[in-house]
Amino acid sequence: MQNTLIVILGPTGVGKTELSIELAEHFTTEIISCDSRQFYREMVIGTSAPSEEQLRRVKHHFVRFIPVTEYYSASIYERDVLKLLPELFSRYPVVIMTGGSGLYADAVCRGIDDIPDVDPAAREKYWNLYKEEGIESLRIALRMLDPDYYRVVDLKNHRRIIRALEICETTGRPYSSFLKKEKPRRDFRIVKIGLERPRSELYRRINDRVDRMISEGLVEEAHTLLKYRHLNALQTLGYKELFEYFDGKIPLETAVDLIKRNSRRYAKRQITWWARDKEIKWFNPSQKDHIIMYLESETGLKNQEEG
Repeated sequence: MQNTLIVILGPTGVGKTELSIELAEHFTTEIISCDSRQFYREMVIGTSAPSEEQLRRVKHHFVRFIPVTEYYSASIYERDVLKLLPELFSRYPVVIMTGGSGLYADAVCRGIDDIPDVDPAAREKYWNLYKEEGIESLRIALRMLDPDYYRVVDLKNHRRIIRALEICETTGRPYSSFLKKEKPRRDFRIVKIGLERPRSELYRRINDRVDRMISEGLVEEAHTLLKYRHLNALQTLGYKELFEYFDGKIPLETAVDLIKRNSRRYAKRQITWWARDKEIKWFNPSQKDHIIMYLESETGLKNQEEG
């Protein structure tokens, strides 16, 4: 039986964490997180990272494992996960990967050689650089980050230069590297599960979760991270809105409302991202028995157990 990576995807607030734990318990395996916001050990409440009790139930990888000051990218994540998987497959026929970061999930499943969607913060950074300092600053940055592409790009075309720079920033790799390689092959099977709920129910869950975060101490957590606000790790919802509150620009109530609104918008973008992936089989999280039956059928584990 071929080793299988079960990938559980879905928008923020849909219920990935608990279901993934229940599935990992059922299949007796471990979980790899592909939620890039949960990588950072200081960002616990605002990222809805698994609780200590959940971490005791099932071993998780790539959760709270680096400080916010450490640079990490989708290409580094791809390398690290592909290094870990053989070790896990030596002990388990299936491994579960779950999270809401489409770019990171795609890096493992497809390789990051397909030119990815970029981090909006990276795009904004280089457009601001162009507006403030002009095209020459873009050229200098490109020459440093990707000298190969610098030699062939039209240096008068600021849009092409910005495109290359935002890819470099998002992935941690030269843009030119995406133009050379074929799609890599994986030596394991991939089965994708998508979790979905009616839009009104999902939005209610998101709003309730934000209220719960506030009651659990999100404001205090964000305040401890205020000195790191310039880092990419903190350019994320749940924190940037509270930084505006700390600056005295908006009241706390407005900041909370913005977190809810931006979380709903983020969920919508996640849904749009995965809509293009026809390999995903979609379920409501309440259909756990159906999901287990489907996964047993896809992985062959049920037949193996019965045999």
